[in-house]
Amino acid sequence: MKKILLSIVVLAVVSIACKSEKKKEVTTEKAKVVDVNVGELDNVDTSASVLNWKGTKPGGAHNGTVAIKTGGLLINKGALVGGQFVFDMGSIKVLDIPADKKANGDLVGHLSSPDFFAVEKFPTSKFVITKVEGKNDKINITGNLRVKDVTKSITIPATILTTDGITTITSDKFNINRTDFGIKYKSKSFFSLEELKDKFIDDLIEMSFVVKTKS
Repeated sequence: MKKILLSIVVLAVVSIACKSEKKKEVTTEKAKVVDVNVGELDNVDTSASVLNWKGTKPGGAHNGTVAIKTGGLLINKGALVGGQFVFDMGSIKVLDIPADKKANGDLVGHLSSPDFFAVEKFPTSKFVITKVEGKNDKINITGNLRVKDVTKSITIPATILTTDGITTITSDKFNINRTDFGIKYKSKSFFSLEELKDKFIDDLIEMSFVVKTKS
């Protein structure tokens, strides 16, 4: 009986540990209505702003960046009220493979292809802020994220800081499910493991961003 109880306890601990290792995915919902007109804003310093990404697969991972093409933040008395960022999908970079290696160009080309972001057809992605909640420098930013031809509402935890008239928003790391945006290549959610074997690619893409306003 003691052995049985011990086995049950061990299984429970292992189960809890496995669950804790799972990546936390941001919830995607239908796109929200944008109350603030931010279309004319252009105060983001694109040279100092960037989107970071990381994709994983069995036995490895790749990471890189995407440049912010244009953007604007609406700040009222030090508080973020609205804004938008346009991402230049043609600027995808891979950082974990040396730039002069053929594998780097091959991966950038594949990420730009219809298997993933179809950059020729969809050269930009966009995030439009619809709501900001929080106190002091810790905030939750809700906005409509458009990737390819799909728009979903997501909420991202972030930190906001204004120094010498420059506002910096630094997001926490967050995970989006690529299949929510129609990116199904080698996804376990759409193809069997018998078919994929160990060649599948995780559905979740880890992201984070830093956005700064112009001085």
